Amino acid sequence: MNRTGDAATVRVATITAEQTRPLRHLVLRPTQSVGATQYSGDHDPDTVHFGAFDDGRLMGIISVYRQPREGGPAEGWRIRGMATAPAARGRGAGKALLDASRSHVAARGGGELWANARMTASGFYTAAGFAPVGPQFDIEDIGAHVVVCTDVAPLGRHRGSQAEGER
Repeated sequence: MNRTGDAATVRVATITAEQTRPLRHLVLRPTQSVGATQYSGDHDPDTVHFGAFDDGRLMGIISVYRQPREGGPAEGWRIRGMATAPAARGRGAGKALLDASRSHVAARGGGELWANARMTASGFYTAAGFAPVGPQFDIEDIGAHVVVCTDVAPLGRHRGSQAEGER
């Protein structure tokens, strides 16, 4: 992003799990060891990690895992480890990362995209089209959360629409 906060300058690219760890530690796990930033599934073949960049600086991260939500549909994708550097908040990086995640899920057949959202971020997810599911809960040493989810249509289709030939 430039100094005026122009969201159009955000560039999202695939990154490695290792590249997510400094922001995961700074933003999500500052009181825990760096080892706490290594998540199960980080290196699974269906997992993808995206970074949002401004002038080559990593300013936000998100990881997407093929993992259905308990009680949700079989085709599920989990967002985990989404974080934006404090100085970069409110400038479009989070939205760009969610857009990249939706595109990733759509290109792989669509499905539910969900997250355990911190209560402090639940308004961000709601504004982005996610809906809360179930009650608030606490994750030890991290804080209050709520599950949020949204339905992602397969690439080239809108959920609920009929494909050519099905009419």
